[in-house]
Amino acid sequence: MSKNVLLAGFSLLAFMGSNAYADHLVAIAGPMTGQYASAGDQIRKGAEMAIADINAKGGVLGEKLKLEVGDDACDPKQAVSVANTMVNKKIVFMHGHWCSSSTIPASDVYNEAQIPMATVSTNPQVTERGLKNIFRIMGRDDQQGLVAGGYLADKFKDKKIAVVDDKSAYGKGLADEMAKALQGKGVKPALRESITAGEKDYSGLVSKLKAAGVEVVAFGGYHTEVALILRQAQQAGLKLTVMGGDTMTNTELVTAAGPAADNVLFTFSPDPRKNPGAADVVKKFRDAKVEPEGYVMYAYAAMQLFAQAAEQGKSVKYADLEKAMRTGTFDTVLGKLNFDAKGDNKLPGFMVYQWKGGQYDYVK
Repeated sequence: MSKNVLLAGFSLLAFMGSNAYADHLVAIAGPMTGQYASAGDQIRKGAEMAIADINAKGGVLGEKLKLEVGDDACDPKQAVSVANTMVNKKIVFMHGHWCSSSTIPASDVYNEAQIPMATVSTNPQVTERGLKNIFRIMGRDDQQGLVAGGYLADKFKDKKIAVVDDKSAYGKGLADEMAKALQGKGVKPALRESITAGEKDYSGLVSKLKAAGVEVVAFGGYHTEVALILRQAQQAGLKLTVMGGDTMTNTELVTAAGPAADNVLFTFSPDPRKNPGAADVVKKFRDAKVEPEGYVMYAYAAMQLFAQAAEQGKSVKYADLEKAMRTGTFDTVLGKLNFDAKGDNKLPGFMVYQWKGGQYDYVK
């Protein structure tokens, strides 16, 4: 083979390589499989719609966005593996992870690789470790725990209240904050219990609740366990009201718990579906037979954040993106996003919601 042919071949490979990476690679990561996969599905749908809309308007800085998806199944070790894979793929932005126990270790990997990230994880430690690459587009557990515990203390002070967690970083952190808020209002929990997430039988917990005369549970954990506890309590003749956190925004709770889901209260940020500025996006989702509940709109907003930060900074380099995200204001489906020095957003914190007839809305 001649030298000229070899040079031509290398030139072609170089050309193909440069074009292979012409797209801006952005990523999402979370539980795409496992018992919390419905949350991962919400995140994927939100990100895909946002990227399609951004690309339809010309992309970012003249280049299209391409989505990479990582599945951590809410397992911390798997989350670190996903993060390393994303670093090797040379992503320029991450929206993830979902479980705080995954986000905390994974964020160290992205920080070291200088990749900015948005997250909906609510454990305070996500932004309390001094990392400069992380931007939380949801509130914090010390905020929602205060709202949830305060509501229970005001509305159910004459009932016996138990505080239960699932031992996860998210669940225990939220339950501790709810207990602190209750005690701050002079309400001492009748029981403080922990369960193991993923089990199928919580009859032992139900028996303890029944024996103690508990009627209200402040729960730190995920919707799958709440559904089982409610069903098993019902079978035992115990009617419970449950106060949970932001992870209760999932119709799987209704499917699994049945009518008992109407006894679930929870805290969540102001519903983005009610934001007048998001009406066109909400309609687009519904026209596509996707209800933009839970984390759908947050994933959409995360991609808006990246796109606008890149345009403001005129770059997708880390230093430029990080500076733009830290100092800018961004118009998103959540409202105007901006961040404090830690990376926590300055939007209003949490509202109290209730499930009724398969839909959730602000508590009346």
